[in-house]
Amino acid sequence: MTDSLFSVVLLLSLAVLFVVVAKQLRLPSLLAYLAIGLIVGPYGFGLLAESEEASHFAEFGVVFLMFSIGLEFSLARLKAMHRLVFGLGGAQVGVTLVGTTLVTILYYGQDWRIGLAVGAACAMSSTAIVSKLLSERLELHSQPGRQTMAVLLFQDLAVVPLLIIIPALAADAKGMAGAISMALGQAALALAAMILVGQRLMRRWFDAVARQKSPELFMLSVLWIVIGLSALTAWAGLSLALGAFIGGMLISETLYRHQVEADIRPFRDVLLGLFFVTIGMLLDLHFVLQNLPAVLLALALLVLAKGGIVFLITLLMRNSPEVGARTAIQLAQAGEFGFVLLELARDNKLLPTDVFQVTMAAMLLSMFIAPLLIGQAGRWSKHLSRQEWSDRTRMIHEVAVHAMGIEQHVILCGFGRTGQSVARFLDLESIPFIALDVDEARIRQAVEAGENVVYGNADRREILKAAGLDRARALVVTYADLPATEKVLHLVRELRPDMPIIVRAQDDLHLEHLKSLGATEVIPEVLEGSLMLAAQTLTQLGVPVERALEQVREVRAHRYTALRAFYRGESDRLQRISQEKLACVIEQQAYAVGRSLAELDLGRFGVELEALRRHRVRDEAPLPETVVQPEDVLILVGTSEALSAAMHFILDGK
Repeated sequence: MTDSLFSVVLLLSLAVLFVVVAKQLRLPSLLAYLAIGLIVGPYGFGLLAESEEASHFAEFGVVFLMFSIGLEFSLARLKAMHRLVFGLGGAQVGVTLVGTTLVTILYYGQDWRIGLAVGAACAMSSTAIVSKLLSERLELHSQPGRQTMAVLLFQDLAVVPLLIIIPALAADAKGMAGAISMALGQAALALAAMILVGQRLMRRWFDAVARQKSPELFMLSVLWIVIGLSALTAWAGLSLALGAFIGGMLISETLYRHQVEADIRPFRDVLLGLFFVTIGMLLDLHFVLQNLPAVLLALALLVLAKGGIVFLITLLMRNSPEVGARTAIQLAQAGEFGFVLLELARDNKLLPTDVFQVTMAAMLLSMFIAPLLIGQAGRWSKHLSRQEWSDRTRMIHEVAVHAMGIEQHVILCGFGRTGQSVARFLDLESIPFIALDVDEARIRQAVEAGENVVYGNADRREILKAAGLDRARALVVTYADLPATEKVLHLVRELRPDMPIIVRAQDDLHLEHLKSLGATEVIPEVLEGSLMLAAQTLTQLGVPVERALEQVREVRAHRYTALRAFYRGESDRLQRISQEKLACVIEQQAYAVGRSLAELDLGRFGVELEALRRHRVRDEAPLPETVVQPEDVLILVGTSEALSAAMHFILDGK
């Protein structure tokens, strides 16, 4: 018991220390966990030994990681990016597998199965490192960024069959083909059964759980699904991770996907951290130092060859050399799933010890140098490619078309929940607006609902000009991204020094800084939330409502320089504005087709029919006898639970 307690205290202490250092150096936390494993493992200072219990907990880290990948899986996103995902991503993984296998056979003289296992591990790139760095540099939606994310998406999908194939490679040569076919067949049957049976059950189950309004029950349900489906696939002779992936994929089709992702994140991060600690413990530093030339050669092959493969494929797909180089550098490192596949091959005795140690050392080094390489790639690529110019020109044209014919309008930077709330206020006062956003799914929903929303980065000079900045009345920044907000403020103050700029902030920490950059007013969410909390507390304690609201008004009037007038209290209209909006597209087989609005009686679900769009014509007050037709768009307003219930009734009649 004393040894176990010492191990827990030691791991927690080192985790806190190393993660703090990693955050200070702007490095991903997983590198800190790997470093901890190197230090405390039997090949480091020997402070901890490998244990079966730790390995089991670490395996659940992989389970929750695969569950998260399933949550992010979207058929709509996959369909929209299918050319990049299956073209560029499939080519990268396939060529890397074949190339590594050939090098292993011809240069190292090893068995082809070893080459295939090593190639599978090296084909993966780090989603955690790359997405974090691209997001910080606001490059996720650039041409190289989109291509990189498409490849990472394919790699995530490729892990599923690779988790099945690698154990099958350990079978005898004669029975290998049968073992692989059997494993893939079992996986296909499990996948089909779970999807066919589970998709509708999952949605109904979470609807029922959500109606109980119990966070405890919701969390228990999530854990039950993750562990239960993992156990089912394990009993079928497949991996735990496959069941977790299927569970995440089923939940991704419901409205509860984001809540589930937020709830499981603590479990995933802690258990995944333990997994990377156990991975670090497997690395023999003494062996690595003795075989440093071999490790450095493997590192060069991994980074240069993998990057070269991506570069050539992007050129064949008619990208410019600049775009190809940036995409290649962003993918030229190992990834989290690479370690999963490498350890799986080791556990199935596919890899000799020397091959395992050299490969893992090269993968670790590639991840440590990835932030430096990606940072330098941005500095090296000073000139935009022709394709980027083409994409930017197309974006500017789209924004200009949407802004054509409006003036004295408001430019909304971002159209999330905050942007939509501001837009509803503007609609009530008949003030025109144009909203800029980079979330394609959100834009598609907004356009279906008849909103003036267009794809565009608000932190680009030409986009703001195309949105009619010179004739606009005001600009509102509705997202809490500090670097992007700083860029917007700098550009707007340069182009329109007189324009009012209202900025959303998460708290008061950067309030004065944003005002010094030119923000007319900064609205911190923490302040507004605390004011309403204080008002509710006072009223519950018996203070008259008028006096409580008067105190809130005084604080607001003192706090906001531009709003000295009377603040209205809460009303039905404000409550409506705080609700969500959903554009429900009626499919051919939907239950609502052929039924009138009166028959549907959507009001009983607690939602309001704001409008009906038919053939791009918006009817703000459709008659109760209006019969719903295929391809109609019903624009509904209500809480997320009410919208979910109404949408299921519209589509399924239940």
